Amino acid sequence: MSESEPHQTIPYYVVDAFTDGPFTGNPAGVCPLKEWLPDDVLQKIAAENNLAETAFFAREGDAFRLRWFAPEAEVDLCGHATLAAAHIVYDSPGEHNSPLRFLTRSGLLTVERQGDRLQMDLPMLPLLPHDAPEDLLEGLGARPLAAFRAMDWVCVFDNESTVKNLSPNLEALKRLDLRGVLVTAPGNDVDYVLRCFGPGIGIPEDPVTGSAQSMLAPYWGERLRKTSLQVRQLSARGGSLFCQIGGDRVKVSGRARTYMRGTIFVGEE
Repeated sequence: MSESEPHQTIPYYVVDAFTDGPFTGNPAGVCPLKEWLPDDVLQKIAAENNLAETAFFAREGDAFRLRWFAPEAEVDLCGHATLAAAHIVYDSPGEHNSPLRFLTRSGLLTVERQGDRLQMDLPMLPLLPHDAPEDLLEGLGARPLAAFRAMDWVCVFDNESTVKNLSPNLEALKRLDLRGVLVTAPGNDVDYVLRCFGPGIGIPEDPVTGSAQSMLAPYWGERLRKTSLQVRQLSARGGSLFCQIGGDRVKVSGRARTYMRGTIFVGEE
């Protein structure tokens, strides 16, 4: 649809994913579609919404095609917006398969209800040890104990307070080649903590990052010799995640709540 064509309306929701209560967790935009819009329109909607990610989904047989857009780019994997999309599907009238099946750029993802949480099944992403580049060190203003490459740069520190007190140079981090930067350490009252910075895709700091657990849960699971992990993200909003490791998959669960409902008008009136 071009911008000169008559407008159409799209339902729009903001859902707080991995929330501990009001005004916590990671807000995701969610747009259920009857048919797909051009990619440039999806990107403009995500930029206009200006949340970490906006999820767009449309039914495809007995599953849903799901795509995620940050304000400046489409991304390959987004956990919190997947949880948010599933929350909207489960809250919609009608019968729904369980688990829900989402067809994505990262393959088939499933989400099912587990009590008051939603649990999604994500692929495990291996970490490749790597020397920390200068832009990473300059951006963090601290030298990690270890650095890895995966979908993001991953930096491991020795304690929670170091991660909490980082004040990154986002312009330096923006020069890096991967999606973003994850910083992580053992937690004081959880198994591990993290923060996530993605200035290269328009996200200075992500409030709670589900996809990060595809990389971090296997690392900490091996290090701590555990298959069940409790996780806390140390952003200003904060959020809690629960991870279960099995085979080459990571099950990540958390709570979600709808914050806002509305309508997007696309095209000319």
